[in-house]
Amino acid sequence: MTWLDQVTAALGPGGALQQAQAGFQPRPGQLQLAQAVGQVLQEGGVLVAEAGTGVGKTYAYLLPVLLSAQRVILSTATRNLQDQLFTRDLPRLMKALGLSRRVALLKGRNSYLCTQRLSQARREAHHLDDQAWRQLAQVEHWAQGTRTGDLAELPELDDVSPLIPWITSTRDNCLGTRCAGWQACHVNEARRQALAADLVVVNHHLFFADQQLRDAGVAELLPSRQAVIFDEAHRLNEIGVQFMGRQFSARSWRRLATELLDEGTRWARGFQPWPELASLMERQMRDFETWVAAAARRPEARLQWLGLSPEGLEATAWQQRLSGLQALLARVHQALTLTQEAAPELRRLAQRTDELRGVLTSLTRAGEGGGTVRWLETGRHTRLLEVPLHIAEHLQALIAAESSPAQREAELTPGLASPRPAWIFTSATLGLDEALSWFTQPCGLGDVAQVLRVGSPFDYARQAAWHVPEGLPEAQDPDHAWALSQWLLAPVRQLGGRTLVLATSLRALGELAKGLQEGLQGSGIEVLVQGQGSRRRLLERFRQGDGERPCVLVASGAFWEGVDVPGPALQMLVIDKLPFPVPDDPLVLARSAALKAQGRTPFQDFVLPETAMALKQGAGRLIRSEHDRGVLVLADERLLQRSYGARLLAALPAMPCLVDQAALMQALAALRSPEGRLTRSSTTDPTPCS
Repeated sequence: MTWLDQVTAALGPGGALQQAQAGFQPRPGQLQLAQAVGQVLQEGGVLVAEAGTGVGKTYAYLLPVLLSAQRVILSTATRNLQDQLFTRDLPRLMKALGLSRRVALLKGRNSYLCTQRLSQARREAHHLDDQAWRQLAQVEHWAQGTRTGDLAELPELDDVSPLIPWITSTRDNCLGTRCAGWQACHVNEARRQALAADLVVVNHHLFFADQQLRDAGVAELLPSRQAVIFDEAHRLNEIGVQFMGRQFSARSWRRLATELLDEGTRWARGFQPWPELASLMERQMRDFETWVAAAARRPEARLQWLGLSPEGLEATAWQQRLSGLQALLARVHQALTLTQEAAPELRRLAQRTDELRGVLTSLTRAGEGGGTVRWLETGRHTRLLEVPLHIAEHLQALIAAESSPAQREAELTPGLASPRPAWIFTSATLGLDEALSWFTQPCGLGDVAQVLRVGSPFDYARQAAWHVPEGLPEAQDPDHAWALSQWLLAPVRQLGGRTLVLATSLRALGELAKGLQEGLQGSGIEVLVQGQGSRRRLLERFRQGDGERPCVLVASGAFWEGVDVPGPALQMLVIDKLPFPVPDDPLVLARSAALKAQGRTPFQDFVLPETAMALKQGAGRLIRSEHDRGVLVLADERLLQRSYGARLLAALPAMPCLVDQAALMQALAALRSPEGRLTRSSTTDPTPCS
């Protein structure tokens, strides 16, 4: 029996998975996807596969990978999925199959404790608040026993904690082999394990970072591979453009000034005027930001430019300001060069200063236009950015390079791998048409990829319904979020919590949270709010909300995807308004302009598809298993009033509409009943409401 035959047998009736895992049921869609993945692994090529919620795509690609015994890089968009794959899915699957494979988990530097930085944090982290100081004590205790140094082992330490930069390293401040803790470094140990593994679980950020280093001829983070699989591939273009651009920020400038003062006085006190240089850097950046904010005529702005200055800023004055920054960097670099032999820290700072000068010099030249966009951001942190509009050229070049005969000969495992590499891209949401062009076009895969769409096995017509509230202020009205919070009070009480509210902005998040907290006070229903606790803790608490501890979770951003809450803890999902792209976002403007130049309509060909995909991602949080039941509330009457509403609704699974609030309340009462089923009397057919 070939390994492809083993894939089919393992997923079929009486197969290894059904024998090993209680409740496992063979699914035709899962088998179809697994066979397609196996075929590409055997023959090489590119597969783009959209697998609807419930297909079981994780096992569908892991099973062929493990049975083929190829060296594979598996990349995800989030560290949460990385942890799930490494700690749960892969061990379960290898146990069920009786296989042993060398598997490694590798994240970016800011996911691992740096013992060198930790030793400095206690004496140098003067600006931390009380909560961060308490977390520092917890980290110091944990550091004594951890083997991996992975900060995911500390559930109370959120990704956005201000402590993270003080206890982790960056490429800029890592001392490399000159560090006293080099041999015991957690990052180095994780990389050593990755280079020796058959299967390495990484994230998209790390994949592109590795490619940057390879292109620069510096080093490599990941081992050679025979196949690459991207899960959560819908995020690939968004993440990829960040790594192919350039950025100069006030934050990186100030970080350099802080470390210049600390390391200069520590290792070369008296040899250079470190306090004066650091003070000059701080003062010059403050003056630059003040001038930019005044010249832009508003405290927060995003100004594009291709010529010598951003829109609305006088070119000569802009160039003079940047020249002043460059001159000061040159002075700092000279001071560091003269003292760098005193310590590795000073040598690394000299390299960082030189790199920062290079980025700033590049951004002062006139742009080339075409496939890139530049902009200046003001506000809390001033940034100058230049990024490509998409990753098509980069990804095409990468696939072509790794398909070269010399490259493949060096990586082949005799008898196991194809003479061509395998590239597999999968997600629950990749497009609105059969060609999955929303994903394949910006990634440059339209002409080379085999495309597969596997629909969800869930019966949405029976398991779910949707409703649009009537009478709320228009979605663009500043009072919309507050009015929605008041409207939600009755449905939330009817259901007894069990509600996830997804906001499209942080402002709406605050209004919704405040309105629900005030309105539900004394009801016994707890309102959980993103930012008030770690993401992991919030989700753990929310999953407990189907019993004696009812709750509502109000969130935005990252909670639109990757949230998996099967069962009765989530039975109403509320989306505050249609998630249109931010109209003044420079990438949105540049991509729209590029479409206009091609004679296309930006709203129809870009804005609506982006909105539909975001809506599809958010709505996908509601039904997570064949036993789930729930109601989707879309609090934006434009769905029913505008001609494009039908197109957006068509992106969602076909489910019946609750025609008015009475029908909604009846459906929620039915969900709360012991049977937990939607009644047909409260719904229309699975077509848009008129």
